[in-house]
Amino acid sequence: MKKGAFTFILMLGFISMLIAQEKDQFNRAILPIPAKSFTGKIGLTPADSEKDFPAMITPPEGAPNIVIIMTDDVGFAASEVFGGPVPTPAFNRVATSGIIYNRFHTTAQCSPTRAALLTGRNHHTAGTGSIMEMGVGYPGYNTLVSKSLAGMGTILKENGYNTAWFGKNHNVPDWQNSQAGPFDLWPTGLGFEYFYGFIGGDAHQFSPALFEGTTAIEPPYEEDYHLDKDLADQAIKRIQMLHAVAPNKPFLVYYTPGTSHAPHHAPKEWIEKFKGKFDMGWDELRKQIHQRQIESGVIPEGTQLTKRPDAVPAWSTLDKEHQEVFAHMMEIYAAALAHCDYQINRVLDAVEETGRMDNTLVIYIQGDNGPSGEGGAQGMLNEISFFNGATENWADIKAAYDAGTLGGPMHFNHKPAGWAHAMATPFQWTKLQASHFGGTRNGLAISWPAKIKHDGQVRDQFHHVIDILPTLLEATNIPAPIEVYGVAQKPVEGTSMLYTFNEPKAEGHRTTQYFEIYARRGVYHDGWVASTTPKTAPWVPNDPSKNAMYEYDWELYNVEEDFSQANDLAKKYPEKLREMKDIFW
Repeated sequence: MKKGAFTFILMLGFISMLIAQEKDQFNRAILPIPAKSFTGKIGLTPADSEKDFPAMITPPEGAPNIVIIMTDDVGFAASEVFGGPVPTPAFNRVATSGIIYNRFHTTAQCSPTRAALLTGRNHHTAGTGSIMEMGVGYPGYNTLVSKSLAGMGTILKENGYNTAWFGKNHNVPDWQNSQAGPFDLWPTGLGFEYFYGFIGGDAHQFSPALFEGTTAIEPPYEEDYHLDKDLADQAIKRIQMLHAVAPNKPFLVYYTPGTSHAPHHAPKEWIEKFKGKFDMGWDELRKQIHQRQIESGVIPEGTQLTKRPDAVPAWSTLDKEHQEVFAHMMEIYAAALAHCDYQINRVLDAVEETGRMDNTLVIYIQGDNGPSGEGGAQGMLNEISFFNGATENWADIKAAYDAGTLGGPMHFNHKPAGWAHAMATPFQWTKLQASHFGGTRNGLAISWPAKIKHDGQVRDQFHHVIDILPTLLEATNIPAPIEVYGVAQKPVEGTSMLYTFNEPKAEGHRTTQYFEIYARRGVYHDGWVASTTPKTAPWVPNDPSKNAMYEYDWELYNVEEDFSQANDLAKKYPEKLREMKDIFW
Protein backbone atom coordinates (compact mmCIF):
# COMPACT_ATOMS: atom_id res chain seq x y z
CA MET A 1 0.00 0.00 0.00
CA LYS A 2 1.28 3.45 -0.91
CA LYS A 3 2.09 5.77 1.98
CA GLY A 4 -0.51 8.37 0.93
CA ALA A 5 -3.31 5.81 0.79
CA PHE A 6 -2.28 4.37 4.17
CA THR A 7 -2.34 7.85 5.73
CA PHE A 8 -5.78 8.55 4.24
CA ILE A 9 -7.14 5.29 5.70
CA LEU A 10 -5.73 6.21 9.11
CA MET A 11 -7.42 9.62 8.93
CA LEU A 12 -10.76 8.08 8.01
CA GLY A 13 -10.38 5.56 10.81
CA PHE A 14 -9.59 8.28 13.32
CA ILE A 15 -12.62 10.35 12.29
CA SER A 16 -14.95 7.33 12.47
CA MET A 17 -13.58 6.45 15.90
CA LEU A 18 -14.29 9.96 17.18
CA ILE A 19 -17.87 9.75 15.94
CA ALA A 20 -18.39 6.30 17.46
CA GLN A 21 -17.00 7.42 20.82
CA GLU A 22 -19.21 10.44 21.39
CA LYS A 23 -20.78 8.66 24.37
CA ASP A 24 -17.54 7.01 25.51
CA GLN A 25 -15.29 8.82 27.96
CA PHE A 26 -12.18 7.18 26.49
CA ASN A 27 -10.40 7.74 23.17
CA ARG A 28 -9.91 4.08 22.29
CA ALA A 29 -8.38 4.81 18.88
CA ILE A 30 -5.01 5.37 20.55
CA LEU A 31 -3.46 2.74 22.82
CA PRO A 32 -2.58 3.06 25.59
CA ILE A 33 -5.67 5.22 26.01
CA PRO A 34 -4.39 8.78 26.53
CA ALA A 35 -4.83 10.22 30.00
CA LYS A 36 -7.31 13.06 30.24
CA SER A 37 -6.20 16.51 31.26
CA PHE A 38 -6.69 17.48 34.88
CA THR A 39 -9.98 19.39 35.18
CA GLY A 40 -9.94 20.00 38.91
CA LYS A 41 -8.42 22.90 40.76
CA ILE A 42 -5.20 23.18 42.74
CA GLY A 43 -5.20 25.80 45.45
CA LEU A 44 -2.86 26.51 48.31
CA THR A 45 -4.79 24.19 50.62
CA PRO A 46 -7.18 21.25 50.23
CA ALA A 47 -10.00 23.56 51.23
CA ASP A 48 -9.61 25.68 48.12
CA SER A 49 -8.79 22.76 45.76
CA GLU A 50 -10.98 20.37 43.74
CA LYS A 51 -10.06 16.74 43.06
CA ASP A 52 -10.18 15.11 39.64
CA PHE A 53 -8.95 11.55 40.15
CA PRO A 54 -7.83 9.80 36.92
CA ALA A 55 -10.51 7.40 35.69
CA MET A 56 -9.65 3.70 35.60
CA ILE A 57 -9.72 2.29 32.07
CA THR A 58 -12.80 0.13 31.65
CA PRO A 59 -14.27 -1.62 28.60
CA PRO A 60 -17.44 -0.26 27.03
CA GLU A 61 -20.57 -0.96 29.08
CA GLY A 62 -21.83 -4.51 28.67
CA ALA A 63 -18.65 -5.85 27.05
CA PRO A 64 -18.68 -9.67 27.40
CA ASN A 65 -16.15 -12.02 28.85
CA ILE A 66 -14.38 -13.84 26.03
CA VAL A 67 -13.20 -17.46 25.92
CA ILE A 68 -11.42 -18.51 22.74
CA ILE A 69 -10.62 -22.22 22.41
CA MET A 70 -8.62 -23.76 19.59
CA THR A 71 -7.46 -27.36 19.44
CA ASP A 72 -4.63 -28.61 17.22
CA ASP A 73 -4.50 -30.74 14.03
CA VAL A 74 -8.09 -31.90 14.43
CA GLY A 75 -9.75 -31.30 11.08
CA PHE A 76 -13.37 -30.91 10.02
CA ALA A 77 -14.74 -34.40 10.73
CA ALA A 78 -13.17 -35.69 13.96
CA SER A 79 -15.71 -34.32 16.42
CA GLU A 80 -19.14 -35.85 16.92
CA VAL A 81 -20.61 -32.39 16.28
CA PHE A 82 -19.49 -32.64 12.65
CA GLY A 83 -20.29 -36.32 12.20
CA GLY A 84 -17.04 -37.69 13.56
CA PRO A 85 -16.25 -40.61 15.87
CA VAL A 86 -14.85 -38.66 18.84
CA PRO A 87 -17.16 -37.54 21.67
CA THR A 88 -16.53 -33.87 22.44
CA PRO A 89 -18.86 -32.69 25.23
CA ALA A 90 -17.42 -29.18 25.42
CA PHE A 91 -17.65 -28.57 21.68
CA ASN A 92 -21.16 -30.03 21.72
CA ARG A 93 -22.06 -27.79 24.67
CA VAL A 94 -21.09 -24.65 22.76
CA ALA A 95 -22.83 -25.87 19.61
CA THR A 96 -26.12 -26.79 21.29
CA SER A 97 -26.32 -23.55 23.25
CA GLY A 98 -25.17 -21.41 20.32
CA ILE A 99 -24.45 -21.87 16.62
CA ILE A 100 -22.07 -23.75 14.34
CA TYR A 101 -20.38 -22.83 11.05
CA ASN A 102 -19.62 -25.32 8.29
CA ARG A 103 -17.60 -23.00 6.01
CA PHE A 104 -15.00 -21.63 8.41
CA HIS A 105 -11.35 -21.75 7.38
CA THR A 106 -7.82 -21.71 8.72
CA THR A 107 -4.51 -21.45 6.85
CA ALA A 108 -3.55 -25.18 6.69
CA GLN A 109 -0.71 -24.87 9.22
CA CYS A 110 -0.37 -24.04 12.90
CA SER A 111 1.85 -20.95 13.28
CA PRO A 112 0.25 -19.12 10.34
CA THR A 113 -3.26 -19.78 11.66
CA ARG A 114 -2.33 -18.58 15.13
CA ALA A 115 -0.74 -15.39 13.86
CA ALA A 116 -3.81 -14.70 11.72
CA LEU A 117 -6.17 -15.37 14.61
CA LEU A 118 -4.35 -13.10 17.04
CA THR A 119 -3.86 -10.17 14.65
CA GLY A 120 -6.91 -10.28 12.39
CA ARG A 121 -4.59 -10.07 9.39
CA ASN A 122 -3.62 -12.67 6.80
CA HIS A 123 -0.67 -14.82 7.81
CA HIS A 124 1.69 -13.28 5.26
CA THR A 125 0.79 -9.78 6.45
CA ALA A 126 1.75 -11.06 9.89
CA GLY A 127 5.11 -12.31 8.56
CA THR A 128 4.12 -15.92 9.24
CA GLY A 129 3.81 -17.66 5.90
CA SER A 130 5.21 -20.81 7.52
CA ILE A 131 5.99 -22.27 10.93
CA MET A 132 8.49 -20.59 13.26
CA GLU A 133 11.21 -23.15 12.53
CA MET A 134 11.19 -22.33 8.81
CA GLY A 135 11.39 -18.55 8.75
CA VAL A 136 13.39 -16.98 5.91
CA GLY A 137 14.57 -13.46 5.15
CA TYR A 138 11.68 -12.31 2.99
CA PRO A 139 8.60 -10.25 3.86
CA GLY A 140 5.71 -12.50 4.72
CA TYR A 141 7.96 -15.39 5.79
CA ASN A 142 10.33 -13.98 8.41
CA THR A 143 8.11 -15.08 11.36
CA LEU A 144 8.28 -11.60 12.90
CA VAL A 145 4.88 -10.08 13.65
CA SER A 146 5.20 -6.34 13.09
CA LYS A 147 4.49 -3.78 15.81
CA SER A 148 1.96 -2.31 13.36
CA LEU A 149 -0.27 -5.38 13.87
CA ALA A 150 -1.42 -5.16 17.49
CA GLY A 151 -3.63 -8.14 18.24
CA MET A 152 -6.41 -9.17 20.55
CA GLY A 153 -4.28 -9.44 23.69
CA THR A 154 -2.93 -5.91 23.49
CA ILE A 155 -6.18 -4.34 22.29
CA LEU A 156 -8.34 -5.91 24.98
CA LYS A 157 -5.83 -5.43 27.80
CA GLU A 158 -5.39 -1.75 26.98
CA ASN A 159 -9.18 -1.40 26.96
CA GLY A 160 -9.54 -2.72 30.49
CA TYR A 161 -9.74 -6.52 30.10
CA ASN A 162 -7.89 -9.09 32.14
CA THR A 163 -6.08 -11.36 29.67
CA ALA A 164 -4.66 -14.87 30.01
CA TRP A 165 -3.29 -17.50 27.62
CA PHE A 166 -3.07 -21.23 28.34
CA GLY A 167 -1.43 -23.89 26.17
CA LYS A 168 0.41 -23.78 22.88
CA ASN A 169 2.17 -20.72 21.51
CA HIS A 170 4.27 -21.54 18.41
CA ASN A 171 4.43 -17.87 17.43
CA VAL A 172 7.81 -17.00 18.93
CA PRO A 173 10.51 -16.84 16.23
CA ASP A 174 12.77 -19.85 16.52
CA TRP A 175 15.83 -17.81 17.50
CA GLN A 176 13.92 -15.93 20.23
CA ASN A 177 12.50 -18.82 22.24
CA SER A 178 15.29 -19.14 24.80
CA GLN A 179 15.66 -17.54 28.21
CA ALA A 180 17.75 -14.82 26.56
CA GLY A 181 14.65 -13.46 24.82
CA PRO A 182 13.77 -10.95 23.54
CA PHE A 183 10.31 -11.45 24.93
CA ASP A 184 8.21 -8.90 23.04
CA LEU A 185 6.73 -11.63 20.81
CA TRP A 186 6.05 -13.99 23.70
CA PRO A 187 2.45 -14.01 25.01
CA THR A 188 3.29 -11.56 27.79
CA GLY A 189 4.68 -9.21 25.16
CA LEU A 190 1.48 -9.47 23.13
CA GLY A 191 -0.86 -8.16 25.80
CA PHE A 192 -1.49 -11.34 27.79
CA GLU A 193 -1.01 -10.61 31.47
CA TYR A 194 -0.63 -14.30 32.28
CA PHE A 195 0.72 -17.22 30.26
CA TYR A 196 0.98 -20.89 31.20
CA GLY A 197 1.99 -23.32 28.50
CA PHE A 198 4.67 -24.17 25.97
CA ILE A 199 6.39 -22.08 23.32
CA GLY A 200 7.16 -24.60 20.55
CA GLY A 201 5.03 -26.53 18.10
CA ASP A 202 4.26 -29.54 20.29
CA ALA A 203 4.77 -30.84 23.80
CA HIS A 204 5.23 -34.15 25.57
CA GLN A 205 1.94 -34.47 27.43
CA PHE A 206 3.45 -36.36 30.36
CA SER A 207 6.63 -34.27 30.71
CA PRO A 208 6.23 -30.94 28.89
CA ALA A 209 8.68 -28.05 28.66
CA LEU A 210 6.52 -25.45 30.41
CA PHE A 211 6.70 -21.72 30.93
CA GLU A 212 4.83 -19.49 33.32
CA GLY A 213 5.14 -16.04 31.82
CA THR A 214 8.71 -16.12 30.54
CA THR A 215 10.04 -18.37 33.30
CA ALA A 216 10.77 -22.01 32.57
CA ILE A 217 9.17 -24.28 35.17
CA GLU A 218 9.42 -27.95 35.98
CA PRO A 219 6.35 -30.02 35.15
CA PRO A 220 4.79 -31.74 38.15
CA TYR A 221 6.20 -35.23 38.63
CA GLU A 222 2.90 -36.86 39.53
CA GLU A 223 2.19 -40.40 38.42
CA ASP A 224 -1.07 -39.40 36.72
CA TYR A 225 0.13 -36.05 35.35
CA HIS A 226 -1.15 -35.02 31.94
CA LEU A 227 -0.69 -31.59 30.38
CA ASP A 228 -4.31 -31.23 29.24
CA LYS A 229 -5.55 -31.66 32.80
CA ASP A 230 -2.87 -29.29 34.07
CA LEU A 231 -3.86 -26.58 31.57
CA ALA A 232 -7.48 -26.88 32.62
CA ASP A 233 -6.54 -26.73 36.32
CA GLN A 234 -4.52 -23.56 35.76
CA ALA A 235 -7.24 -21.90 33.69
CA ILE A 236 -9.88 -22.76 36.28
CA LYS A 237 -7.78 -21.29 39.08
CA ARG A 238 -7.26 -18.10 37.08
CA ILE A 239 -10.96 -17.71 36.27
CA GLN A 240 -11.92 -18.30 39.90
CA MET A 241 -9.33 -15.81 41.14
CA LEU A 242 -10.34 -13.09 38.67
CA HIS A 243 -13.99 -13.53 39.57
CA ALA A 244 -13.22 -13.32 43.30
CA VAL A 245 -11.02 -10.23 42.99
CA ALA A 246 -12.70 -8.36 40.13
CA PRO A 247 -16.18 -9.84 39.50
CA ASN A 248 -17.25 -6.90 37.33
CA LYS A 249 -14.15 -6.80 35.13
CA PRO A 250 -14.40 -8.79 31.89
CA PHE A 251 -11.70 -11.28 30.98
CA LEU A 252 -10.19 -12.85 27.87
CA VAL A 253 -9.13 -16.47 28.20
CA TYR A 254 -7.24 -17.78 25.15
CA TYR A 255 -7.10 -21.57 25.56
CA THR A 256 -5.02 -23.47 23.01
CA PRO A 257 -4.06 -27.02 24.04
CA GLY A 258 -1.53 -28.89 21.91
CA THR A 259 -3.92 -31.81 21.41
CA SER A 260 -4.41 -33.49 18.97
CA HIS A 261 -1.03 -32.60 17.48
CA ALA A 262 1.49 -35.39 17.91
CA PRO A 263 2.46 -36.83 20.30
CA HIS A 264 -0.88 -38.55 20.77
CA HIS A 265 -0.78 -39.15 24.51
CA ALA A 266 -3.75 -40.16 26.61
CA PRO A 267 -4.38 -41.85 29.97
CA LYS A 268 -4.70 -45.61 29.55
CA GLU A 269 -8.26 -45.68 30.82
CA TRP A 270 -9.25 -43.23 28.08
CA ILE A 271 -7.57 -45.33 25.40
CA GLU A 272 -9.52 -48.36 26.64
CA LYS A 273 -12.80 -46.50 25.99
CA PHE A 274 -12.13 -46.72 22.23
CA LYS A 275 -11.00 -50.33 22.00
CA GLY A 276 -12.37 -51.87 18.82
CA LYS A 277 -14.04 -48.65 17.66
CA PHE A 278 -11.93 -48.35 14.51
CA ASP A 279 -11.57 -51.93 13.37
CA MET A 280 -13.67 -51.12 10.30
CA GLY A 281 -10.78 -49.12 8.83
CA TRP A 282 -10.51 -45.64 7.36
CA ASP A 283 -12.47 -46.26 4.15
CA GLU A 284 -15.58 -47.47 5.96
CA LEU A 285 -15.19 -44.76 8.62
CA ARG A 286 -15.25 -42.06 5.93
CA LYS A 287 -18.52 -43.46 4.59
CA GLN A 288 -20.05 -43.53 8.06
CA ILE A 289 -18.96 -39.98 8.84
CA HIS A 290 -20.23 -38.73 5.48
CA GLN A 291 -23.64 -40.29 6.10
CA ARG A 292 -23.88 -38.78 9.59
CA GLN A 293 -22.87 -35.37 8.25
CA ILE A 294 -25.66 -35.40 5.70
CA GLU A 295 -28.25 -36.72 8.17
CA SER A 296 -27.39 -34.04 10.74
CA GLY A 297 -27.31 -31.25 8.18
CA VAL A 298 -23.74 -30.11 8.83
CA ILE A 299 -23.07 -30.62 5.14
CA PRO A 300 -25.65 -30.08 2.37
CA GLU A 301 -27.65 -33.02 1.09
CA GLY A 302 -26.09 -34.27 -2.12
CA THR A 303 -22.53 -33.46 -1.06
CA GLN A 304 -20.20 -35.99 -2.66
CA LEU A 305 -17.62 -37.98 -0.75
CA THR A 306 -14.32 -37.20 -2.49
CA LYS A 307 -11.98 -39.97 -3.60
CA ARG A 308 -9.19 -41.34 -1.47
CA PRO A 309 -5.81 -40.12 -2.78
CA ASP A 310 -3.43 -42.66 -4.28
CA ALA A 311 -0.96 -41.94 -1.46
CA VAL A 312 -3.38 -43.59 1.01
CA PRO A 313 -3.76 -47.36 0.56
CA ALA A 314 -7.17 -48.99 0.63
CA TRP A 315 -7.80 -50.47 4.09
CA SER A 316 -8.67 -53.80 2.49
CA THR A 317 -5.17 -54.09 1.00
CA LEU A 318 -3.51 -54.12 4.45
CA ASP A 319 -2.67 -57.36 6.20
CA LYS A 320 -4.22 -58.19 9.57
CA GLU A 321 -1.11 -57.15 11.52
CA HIS A 322 -1.05 -53.67 10.04
CA GLN A 323 -4.81 -53.26 10.47
CA GLU A 324 -4.57 -54.13 14.18
CA VAL A 325 -1.73 -51.70 14.86
CA PHE A 326 -3.27 -48.91 12.78
CA ALA A 327 -6.67 -49.30 14.46
CA HIS A 328 -4.99 -49.02 17.86
CA MET A 329 -3.17 -45.84 16.79
CA MET A 330 -6.53 -44.30 15.92
CA GLU A 331 -7.92 -45.40 19.28
CA ILE A 332 -5.11 -43.42 20.91
CA TYR A 333 -5.77 -40.35 18.75
CA ALA A 334 -9.48 -40.43 19.60
CA ALA A 335 -8.71 -40.87 23.29
CA ALA A 336 -6.35 -37.90 23.28
CA LEU A 337 -8.92 -35.60 21.65
CA ALA A 338 -11.80 -36.82 23.84
CA HIS A 339 -9.72 -36.40 27.00
CA CYS A 340 -8.68 -32.91 25.91
CA ASP A 341 -12.26 -31.82 25.24
CA TYR A 342 -13.34 -33.26 28.59
CA GLN A 343 -10.82 -30.95 30.27
CA ILE A 344 -12.09 -28.00 28.22
CA ASN A 345 -15.57 -28.74 29.52
CA ARG A 346 -14.22 -28.34 33.06
CA VAL A 347 -13.04 -24.84 32.10
CA LEU A 348 -16.50 -24.00 30.79
CA ASP A 349 -17.94 -25.36 34.05
CA ALA A 350 -15.73 -22.90 35.92
CA VAL A 351 -17.13 -20.00 33.92
CA GLU A 352 -20.66 -21.28 34.51
CA GLU A 353 -20.03 -21.46 38.24
CA THR A 354 -19.14 -17.77 38.38
CA GLY A 355 -22.65 -16.97 37.19
CA ARG A 356 -21.22 -15.00 34.27
CA MET A 357 -21.77 -17.42 31.38
CA ASP A 358 -24.77 -15.46 30.09
CA ASN A 359 -22.51 -12.59 29.03
CA THR A 360 -19.57 -14.75 27.97
CA LEU A 361 -18.73 -15.06 24.28
CA VAL A 362 -17.28 -18.54 23.71
CA ILE A 363 -15.58 -19.21 20.37
CA TYR A 364 -14.46 -22.82 19.92
CA ILE A 365 -12.41 -23.57 16.79
CA GLN A 366 -11.97 -27.32 16.36
CA GLY A 367 -8.43 -27.40 14.99
CA ASP A 368 -5.89 -24.87 13.74
CA ASN A 369 -5.74 -26.61 10.36
CA GLY A 370 -6.76 -29.87 8.75
CA PRO A 371 -5.92 -33.22 10.36
CA SER A 372 -2.23 -34.10 10.29
CA GLY A 373 -1.05 -36.80 7.91
CA GLU A 374 2.54 -36.36 9.06
CA GLY A 375 2.41 -39.83 10.56
CA GLY A 376 2.90 -41.10 7.01
CA ALA A 377 1.94 -44.48 5.65
CA GLN A 378 2.58 -46.52 8.80
CA GLY A 379 2.31 -44.07 11.67
CA MET A 380 5.28 -43.24 13.87
CA LEU A 381 6.80 -43.97 17.22
CA ASN A 382 8.48 -40.58 17.14
CA GLU A 383 7.14 -37.65 15.12
CA ILE A 384 10.65 -36.19 14.88
CA SER A 385 11.49 -38.89 12.34
CA PHE A 386 9.10 -37.14 9.91
CA PHE A 387 10.92 -33.84 10.21
CA ASN A 388 14.22 -35.58 9.57
CA GLY A 389 12.99 -37.56 6.58
CA ALA A 390 13.62 -40.86 8.35
CA THR A 391 11.57 -44.04 7.98
CA GLU A 392 11.03 -46.09 11.10
CA ASN A 393 11.39 -49.85 11.20
CA TRP A 394 8.00 -51.58 11.19
CA ALA A 395 9.27 -54.21 13.60
CA ASP A 396 9.93 -51.48 16.18
CA ILE A 397 6.42 -50.09 15.79
CA LYS A 398 4.91 -53.55 16.11
CA ALA A 399 7.01 -54.22 19.23
CA ALA A 400 5.68 -51.06 20.88
CA TYR A 401 2.13 -52.15 20.04
CA ASP A 402 2.74 -55.60 21.50
CA ALA A 403 4.20 -54.03 24.66
CA GLY A 404 1.16 -51.76 25.05
CA THR A 405 3.29 -48.62 25.32
CA LEU A 406 1.88 -46.61 22.39
CA GLY A 407 0.18 -43.47 23.64
CA GLY A 408 2.29 -43.45 26.79
CA PRO A 409 5.38 -41.50 27.91
CA MET A 410 7.88 -43.75 26.11
CA HIS A 411 6.86 -42.55 22.64
CA PHE A 412 6.16 -39.38 20.64
CA ASN A 413 3.69 -41.27 18.47
CA HIS A 414 1.56 -40.31 15.48
CA LYS A 415 -1.29 -42.06 13.59
CA PRO A 416 -1.10 -43.11 9.91
CA ALA A 417 -2.13 -40.64 7.21
CA GLY A 418 -5.15 -42.74 6.24
CA TRP A 419 -6.86 -41.78 9.49
CA ALA A 420 -6.01 -38.13 8.92
CA HIS A 421 -7.72 -38.24 5.55
CA ALA A 422 -10.80 -39.75 7.22
CA MET A 423 -10.84 -36.90 9.74
CA ALA A 424 -11.16 -34.46 6.80
CA THR A 425 -14.34 -36.10 5.44
CA PRO A 426 -15.86 -35.24 2.96
CA PHE A 427 -12.96 -33.21 1.60
CA GLN A 428 -9.75 -33.93 -0.29
CA TRP A 429 -6.38 -33.91 1.45
CA THR A 430 -5.21 -32.89 4.92
CA LYS A 431 -3.09 -30.41 6.86
CA LEU A 432 -0.43 -28.51 4.82
CA GLN A 433 -2.53 -28.65 1.65
CA ALA A 434 -3.70 -25.02 1.61
CA SER A 435 -5.14 -25.66 -1.84
CA HIS A 436 -8.04 -27.81 -0.64
CA PHE A 437 -10.60 -27.72 2.16
CA GLY A 438 -9.16 -30.85 3.75
CA GLY A 439 -6.29 -28.63 4.84
CA THR A 440 -8.18 -25.43 5.61
CA ARG A 441 -11.75 -26.11 6.72
CA ASN A 442 -12.42 -26.51 10.44
CA GLY A 443 -15.53 -26.81 12.55
CA LEU A 444 -16.52 -23.71 14.52
CA ALA A 445 -19.03 -23.26 17.34
CA ILE A 446 -19.92 -19.96 19.01
CA SER A 447 -22.15 -19.29 22.02
CA TRP A 448 -23.14 -16.09 23.81
CA PRO A 449 -26.40 -16.70 25.68
CA ALA A 450 -27.16 -13.01 26.14
CA LYS A 451 -26.91 -12.32 22.42
CA ILE A 452 -27.24 -15.61 20.50
CA LYS A 453 -30.40 -17.68 20.48
CA HIS A 454 -29.80 -21.30 19.51
CA ASP A 455 -31.94 -22.02 16.47
CA GLY A 456 -30.47 -25.27 15.18
CA GLN A 457 -29.54 -23.74 11.84
CA VAL A 458 -26.03 -24.17 10.46
CA ARG A 459 -24.29 -20.95 9.42
CA ASP A 460 -22.86 -21.48 5.94
CA GLN A 461 -21.34 -18.06 5.27
CA PHE A 462 -17.74 -18.34 4.04
CA HIS A 463 -15.39 -17.09 6.77
CA HIS A 464 -11.75 -17.26 7.79
CA VAL A 465 -9.75 -17.19 11.00
CA ILE A 466 -8.80 -13.52 10.40
CA ASP A 467 -12.49 -12.74 11.00
CA ILE A 468 -12.34 -13.63 14.70
CA LEU A 469 -10.62 -10.42 15.87
CA PRO A 470 -13.04 -8.02 14.13
CA THR A 471 -15.90 -10.12 15.55
CA LEU A 472 -14.50 -9.55 19.04
CA LEU A 473 -14.13 -5.84 18.40
CA GLU A 474 -17.72 -5.45 17.23
CA ALA A 475 -19.00 -7.59 20.11
CA THR A 476 -17.18 -5.47 22.68
CA ASN A 477 -17.80 -2.13 20.91
CA ILE A 478 -14.04 -1.54 20.90
CA PRO A 479 -12.56 0.03 17.75
CA ALA A 480 -9.53 -1.28 15.93
CA PRO A 481 -6.83 1.15 17.09
CA ILE A 482 -5.05 3.39 14.63
CA GLU A 483 -1.99 3.76 16.87
CA VAL A 484 -0.52 1.45 19.51
CA TYR A 485 2.50 2.35 21.65
CA GLY A 486 3.30 5.11 19.17
CA VAL A 487 3.21 2.84 16.10
CA ALA A 488 0.65 3.44 13.34
CA GLN A 489 -1.46 0.32 12.78
CA LYS A 490 -2.15 -1.43 9.51
CA PRO A 491 -5.85 -2.03 8.77
CA VAL A 492 -7.44 -5.20 10.11
CA GLU A 493 -8.04 -7.51 7.13
CA GLY A 494 -10.77 -9.65 8.66
CA THR A 495 -14.52 -9.14 8.51
CA SER A 496 -16.79 -9.35 11.56
CA MET A 497 -19.05 -12.39 11.75
CA LEU A 498 -21.46 -10.77 14.19
CA TYR A 499 -24.07 -10.32 11.46
CA THR A 500 -24.51 -14.10 11.33
CA PHE A 501 -25.27 -14.55 15.03
CA ASN A 502 -29.03 -14.09 14.70
CA GLU A 503 -29.42 -14.07 10.92
CA PRO A 504 -28.64 -17.64 9.80
CA LYS A 505 -29.40 -16.95 6.15
CA ALA A 506 -27.70 -13.56 5.92
CA GLU A 507 -25.67 -13.00 2.78
CA GLY A 508 -21.99 -13.58 3.49
CA HIS A 509 -19.77 -10.55 3.96
CA ARG A 510 -16.55 -12.29 2.92
CA THR A 511 -16.37 -12.53 -0.86
CA THR A 512 -12.67 -13.25 -1.37
CA GLN A 513 -9.97 -15.14 0.53
CA TYR A 514 -6.62 -16.55 -0.54
CA PHE A 515 -4.63 -19.49 0.85
CA GLU A 516 -0.93 -20.40 0.55
CA ILE A 517 1.45 -22.72 2.39
CA TYR A 518 4.71 -23.89 0.75
CA ALA A 519 3.46 -22.85 -2.73
CA ARG A 520 0.32 -24.96 -2.34
CA ARG A 521 -2.35 -22.36 -2.86
CA GLY A 522 -5.95 -21.58 -3.50
CA VAL A 523 -8.33 -18.65 -3.76
CA TYR A 524 -12.02 -18.25 -3.01
CA HIS A 525 -14.12 -15.61 -4.77
CA ASP A 526 -17.89 -15.29 -5.00
CA GLY A 527 -18.63 -18.98 -4.68
CA TRP A 528 -15.74 -20.29 -6.76
CA VAL A 529 -12.44 -21.81 -5.66
CA ALA A 530 -9.28 -22.28 -7.71
CA SER A 531 -6.80 -24.76 -6.24
CA THR A 532 -3.35 -25.94 -7.24
CA THR A 533 -3.05 -29.68 -7.75
CA PRO A 534 -0.74 -31.11 -5.05
CA LYS A 535 2.43 -32.59 -6.50
CA THR A 536 2.85 -35.00 -3.62
CA ALA A 537 1.06 -35.92 -0.42
CA PRO A 538 2.18 -33.67 2.46
CA TRP A 539 3.55 -36.67 4.34
CA VAL A 540 5.84 -37.70 1.47
CA PRO A 541 9.37 -36.20 1.66
CA ASN A 542 9.52 -33.43 -0.92
CA ASP A 543 12.13 -32.34 -3.40
CA PRO A 544 12.26 -28.55 -2.71
CA SER A 545 12.45 -27.89 -6.45
CA LYS A 546 8.88 -29.17 -6.77
CA ASN A 547 7.60 -26.21 -4.77
CA ALA A 548 8.24 -23.64 -7.51
CA MET A 549 5.28 -21.27 -7.63
CA TYR A 550 4.74 -21.49 -11.39
CA GLU A 551 4.97 -25.25 -11.91
CA TYR A 552 1.56 -26.28 -10.58
CA ASP A 553 -1.58 -27.29 -12.44
CA TRP A 554 -4.78 -25.65 -11.26
CA GLU A 555 -8.24 -27.01 -10.50
CA LEU A 556 -11.54 -25.11 -10.45
CA TYR A 557 -14.61 -25.70 -8.29
CA ASN A 558 -18.03 -24.10 -7.97
CA VAL A 559 -18.31 -24.54 -4.20
CA GLU A 560 -21.81 -23.08 -4.02
CA GLU A 561 -22.96 -26.23 -5.82
CA ASP A 562 -20.07 -28.55 -4.96
CA PHE A 563 -19.53 -28.33 -1.19
CA SER A 564 -16.68 -30.87 -1.02
CA GLN A 565 -14.63 -29.83 -4.08
CA ALA A 566 -15.41 -33.11 -5.81
CA ASN A 567 -15.86 -31.93 -9.42
CA ASP A 568 -12.96 -30.17 -11.14
CA LEU A 569 -14.31 -27.71 -13.75
CA ALA A 570 -10.96 -26.32 -14.94
CA LYS A 571 -11.23 -27.77 -18.44
CA LYS A 572 -14.88 -26.80 -18.78
CA TYR A 573 -14.40 -23.16 -17.75
CA PRO A 574 -10.83 -22.07 -18.66
CA GLU A 575 -11.77 -18.37 -18.72
CA LYS A 576 -13.13 -18.58 -15.19
CA LEU A 577 -9.97 -20.34 -14.05
CA ARG A 578 -7.84 -17.56 -15.57
CA GLU A 579 -9.96 -14.98 -13.76
CA MET A 580 -9.49 -16.80 -10.44
CA LYS A 581 -5.73 -17.15 -10.90
CA ASP A 582 -5.50 -13.43 -11.63
CA ILE A 583 -7.42 -12.73 -8.42
CA PHE A 584 -4.91 -14.86 -6.52
CA TRP A 585 -1.94 -12.95 -7.91
